[in-house]
Amino acid sequence: MVGRSSKHKILITDYVWPSTAPEREVLSELDAEIIESDSGDEARLVELAADVTGILTCFAKVTEKVVRASPRLRVVGRYGVGTDNIAVDVCSELDIPVTYVPDYGYEEVADHAFALLMAMSRGIAKLDRHVRKGEWSTTPARPMHRMRGRTLGILGYGRIGRALGLRAAPHGLRILVHDPYVDAERVADIGAELVDKERLIAESDVISVHAPLTPETRHSIGEPELRAMKSTAYVINTSRGPLVDEYALALALKNGWIAGAGIDVLEEEPPPADHPLLGLENVIVTPHAAFLSEESVLELERRAAAAVVRVLQGKMPEYVWNRDVLDRVSLAED
Repeated sequence: MVGRSSKHKILITDYVWPSTAPEREVLSELDAEIIESDSGDEARLVELAADVTGILTCFAKVTEKVVRASPRLRVVGRYGVGTDNIAVDVCSELDIPVTYVPDYGYEEVADHAFALLMAMSRGIAKLDRHVRKGEWSTTPARPMHRMRGRTLGILGYGRIGRALGLRAAPHGLRILVHDPYVDAERVADIGAELVDKERLIAESDVISVHAPLTPETRHSIGEPELRAMKSTAYVINTSRGPLVDEYALALALKNGWIAGAGIDVLEEEPPPADHPLLGLENVIVTPHAAFLSEESVLELERRAAAAVVRVLQGKMPEYVWNRDVLDRVSLAED
């Protein structure tokens, strides 16, 4: 006897948590077969995407070929905030909504950025390495300056940038913000000042990058910005790797243009073993972990899956990246 085929087929391209049980529970609302890819290679994803109606993706690249692999594809859902790993333009051309979860985990990312700020300000990583080598001295962390009264520059003032500002203000940091899409009133309630990018670069003791990745923001921190920074300044990036030119950053750290960096995201992840940042003592690198907490991951799994379910049920999801398709795709509001 031939088994009954499911109405929907959902491809999960990749994930970085123990199991997909939470999203499977949410997807159970559909009559759906769920496929988990064993590889992020384009050819394998194209093969598995044939005949799918939905795709859920974390970091794997959902390229044009993957999107076009199934004429039945109706939704691509991102486990996360950005969509730079998805061929959104192709999805729009084919009237396929791209869903995402822009407001999950922002507290965790702000915590991580602030933790990097604190760790660098107090020389934690340097002192730890020093002690583990059998030495007992504060020399590696000097010069060390009091954090209160120092200047934090926040480049990009969305949810995460604001959350970082809310953490920094009670510690007595002066806060400068640059974001072309916000006004001075929006940043004033935490005592911050809205300034142009040049002033933020020149005056900040720590610069934390929180902009979305677009062609305009790529390498927002590059060689010109690094050369214009204080020699005692630090750079933090917990947003998107390409926002910072990491090879220019490595040069800046080697040559003393700036004092150090805290990096959670890189252009290539995982990085090659010979990546220039990995051999430097004045940089802290974490493996794209800023979003991580048990609570944030569970929230992400369930909400990303729920968005896919809603589109396949003909309903409006919580967030759509390519909103232009809503003029051509009929999705019912609750």
